[in-house]
Amino acid sequence: MNSLITIILPAGRSAIELSLFVLLPVMVVMLTIMRLLEAWGVLDWVVAKLAPILRPFGLTGLGVFAALQVSLVSFAAPVATLAMMEQRGTSDRHLAATFAMVLAMAQANAVFPMGALGLHVAPVMGISLLGGLVAAAAAYHLAGRSLSADEHDVDETLRHPVAETAKGVLDVINRAGAEAFKIAVGTIPMLVLALTVVTALRQGGAIQALTQALPFLDPALILPAVTKYLAGGTAMLGVVDEQVRSGQLLAPQLNAWAGVLIHPLDLPGVAVLMAAGPRVARVWRPAVLGSLAGIALRSVLHLVLA
Repeated sequence: MNSLITIILPAGRSAIELSLFVLLPVMVVMLTIMRLLEAWGVLDWVVAKLAPILRPFGLTGLGVFAALQVSLVSFAAPVATLAMMEQRGTSDRHLAATFAMVLAMAQANAVFPMGALGLHVAPVMGISLLGGLVAAAAAYHLAGRSLSADEHDVDETLRHPVAETAKGVLDVINRAGAEAFKIAVGTIPMLVLALTVVTALRQGGAIQALTQALPFLDPALILPAVTKYLAGGTAMLGVVDEQVRSGQLLAPQLNAWAGVLIHPLDLPGVAVLMAAGPRVARVWRPAVLGSLAGIALRSVLHLVLA
């Protein structure tokens, strides 16, 4: 029991420090920017301009908004947009394309905190957009080509608060701050559990055994990759933070493997996004297959450019 406590307490301390002192400040700023751009109509204008250009990739106006959400807020932010698309009659084929795009892109809740650990944010975001477009096209034109493309009275109007006065701006900022706090605090249980399990596996020799069984992989990649695909990107962020601070993972390695590690295609990510609605859940297979094409492209580009 004492050995278990010695694992839990440092894991809990690391989880709280990461959530409150790294993730929370980043999310407050990014969410405030996102919500103010929404309230001022800037995002409406961007979506209207980009939607016709991205239509060949299988993306609608709301699909463009989902891309902005995953890039500026978190992997879970597009859940509301996917649910809205389903309710407003977007076709299964377009839903699969948007779902695939979200799964293949780099989520803001991992990218921006990792910027403090040496990740080059601008290249990651640029490559992320390219990977998302490839994933959407692969899902729409290949993996999901048998899905229905029929749409029914699609309303792509984005409904959100406006900020025409100082009070309106303050209200938007306060709501964004409360939303960011909820996201940051909500990550603590998963982080504590993930860091506890990972520490136990490491002390038990499981990670060392896996490293020896896969000698062709970078040893520093094994632990974050196992954590990421089993517990999600936020849990992986906690492991990476610990590895970087202890010198086990260097910034060049982090940038080289960004395409492999930073995206929502993991067990928690797929489960959360599937919860957007029954039609979204039904198209998970073509969405995952499409996202693999985008993630593969991102992985190659990061390895080449690192």
